[in-house]
Amino acid sequence: MKIGICGLGLIGGSLAKAYKRAGETVLGYDINTAVTDYAIIANIIDGALSGETISECDYIFVALYPQAVVDYVREIAPKVKKGTTVVDLCGTKATVCPPCYKLAEENGFNFVGGHPMAGTQFSGLKSSKETLFDGATMILVPKPNEDMHLLANLRDILLKAGFGTVTVSTPQVHDVNIAYTSQLAHVVSNAYVKSPRSKVHKGFSAGSYRDLTRVAWLNETMWTQLFMENSENLITEIDLMIENLKKYSDALKAHDAEEIKALLREGRMIKEAVDSDD
Repeated sequence: MKIGICGLGLIGGSLAKAYKRAGETVLGYDINTAVTDYAIIANIIDGALSGETISECDYIFVALYPQAVVDYVREIAPKVKKGTTVVDLCGTKATVCPPCYKLAEENGFNFVGGHPMAGTQFSGLKSSKETLFDGATMILVPKPNEDMHLLANLRDILLKAGFGTVTVSTPQVHDVNIAYTSQLAHVVSNAYVKSPRSKVHKGFSAGSYRDLTRVAWLNETMWTQLFMENSENLITEIDLMIENLKKYSDALKAHDAEEIKALLREGRMIKEAVDSDD
């Protein structure tokens, strides 16, 4: 089996290493030719993914920004082998999946949206690792009424890369949930470090500070596009966060200890209930 990977950054590079670990043949491409060349020399990939080799691939994973995914799938569509499954790996789906479903149908291949629930605050091939996806969840976003046999085969391929579970969603449900579970977390972390206190935190901070600020160290170009692609859902979550934070602020200004205690209890109970469902 041959696997093609477009985009050899943190996600694409880690996927290449994971499939090489599993013994699969991996072809890769990065817009930075030096990255592709290095990946070949370092045996991260077996060769270049190009216009000539795309037709050899059984699966093609596209680890690019949202609009670049659509542009790339449109570019390669006439060259993809009939029956090949193409999977994108970007963080929004509502603007990516519909045009790619259409391109796949018109050209005789399959397209399934994908979003690996794994990553770090770092980027680039240098930060990639073969264990990044071990035990992680992959969200799949197939077209309506997709062939279950195709999805079962794709699931098996993903398990080879180390994924522990596969969740199936629609583009809209994916984007609503990701606005809360991922995008809001990056906004909050990034805003949190803008306090002047962040410059003097050393010696006064521990795990809670480290956990809350980890994703403030982000790729602003990528996250800007993801936020803009999903702005309506993200605005809803930000406004709700502001509304909830104001309750704590108002209670403190009123020296209302009982209200603070009630707010903290409410949050604790919600967290306990959520965790008990895991």
